[in-house]
Amino acid sequence: MSGTSANAHLLAIVLAAGQGTRMKSTLPKVLHAIGGRPMLLHVLESARAAGADRLAVVVSPATPETGAAARKFAPETGIFVQDRQLGTAHAVLAAAPAFSGFGGTVLILYGDTPLILPETLIRLRKALADGAAIAVLGFHAADPHGYGRLILDANGQLQAIREDKDATEDERAITLCNSGVMAFHAPVLAALLPRIGNENAKGEYYLTDAVALARAEGLPIAVVVAPEAEVQGVNDRAQLAAAEAVLQARLRARAMAGGATLIAPETVIFAFDTVIGQDCLIEPHVFFGPGVSVGNGVHIRAFCHIEGARIEDGASIGPFARLRPGTHAGPDVRIGNFVEIKNASIEAEAKINHLTYVGDARVGAKANVGAGVITCNYDGHNKHHTDIGAGAFIGSNSALVAPVKIGDGAYVGSGSVITGDVAPDALALARARQTEIPDWAARMRARYTKPDGKP
Repeated sequence: MSGTSANAHLLAIVLAAGQGTRMKSTLPKVLHAIGGRPMLLHVLESARAAGADRLAVVVSPATPETGAAARKFAPETGIFVQDRQLGTAHAVLAAAPAFSGFGGTVLILYGDTPLILPETLIRLRKALADGAAIAVLGFHAADPHGYGRLILDANGQLQAIREDKDATEDERAITLCNSGVMAFHAPVLAALLPRIGNENAKGEYYLTDAVALARAEGLPIAVVVAPEAEVQGVNDRAQLAAAEAVLQARLRARAMAGGATLIAPETVIFAFDTVIGQDCLIEPHVFFGPGVSVGNGVHIRAFCHIEGARIEDGASIGPFARLRPGTHAGPDVRIGNFVEIKNASIEAEAKINHLTYVGDARVGAKANVGAGVITCNYDGHNKHHTDIGAGAFIGSNSALVAPVKIGDGAYVGSGSVITGDVAPDALALARARQTEIPDWAARMRARYTKPDGKP
């Protein structure tokens, strides 16, 4: 019954039915995000990257949104409901139809353990390929209190996994702890699962009891060890922040290893999918939300907020710029301080240097948009498009009332409110003619000045 091929089919079962009461939230615990993505999806992605060709998630009947999130990520995911919270073995039993008659490997993962890496899961899988019936993922805990301990014999072979409440004093001194993550040869799991009882301090059915049952039958069991940070679980907001910190450290290291310079790495926040090119310079306090791709040689100045945007080679962004979803910044564009771009394409070498809002628009190549310009894209009901042609010049403090088109090479005079299309190479002015009244200011001051010379 033991031993599976390294390229055998792989089923990953993610346990995600916990209520997460310590999160103090109406959102299911596993849907809280790190790096801009729910924890559950991090786990599913790692499983898929490790070669899982089948996915299953065990959910609570009270949290159907958990299953919906998993299905949105991977429509083929099997969703199984654990009607009562009676322990990990009971949770896996709820997903038994997923491995009924299955001959491959089954990974048991947890939706609130989002930092586990595909490489670690591959090592678990290899342990089974090398002959083990079960592989247990352990870690050396700095403080083992509360964790199940991995009990080894004199030869270093795993004998049992003892929950903290059921452990003896000597066993509690052990620092090699159980992460909860396990891999099974599927027929072994199917045979052992119904035999697991609940004779323990909590009266629950522990999947870890499968180890002692397997040892009693002489089945080989492997232990794979991972860093503690990789297998840390999340039960409250403080642990969520700790997991975020670990993920951010990984993402920063990845960006720098890829050729980006981060002046103050600890102040830059990445999303799980942020792509940064070579020779980018990222100044302090930059936030990347999901869906950002940055080309080569891009300079992102301090205090920018960027999400759902594509930035091409040689662009300069910020400081204090906000790029919202749908932004495309072309090669060598200049987007300066206090500029907000939303759902707009800024073409090659265009400049929007300060204090400007451009939404639902195209700004043509080498166009210049002055300070204080806004595209008035929303009429209270619908969004409308503004098209600014190549080489156009939009003077400061102008308002372009969409839908409107500014032709190639056209000029818009400063302070104009443009409500109609402007022809290529034309000058558009939409403001009152300046009027000057000589000595008006002096007469006004004299009228309101008291005899003592005070206003």
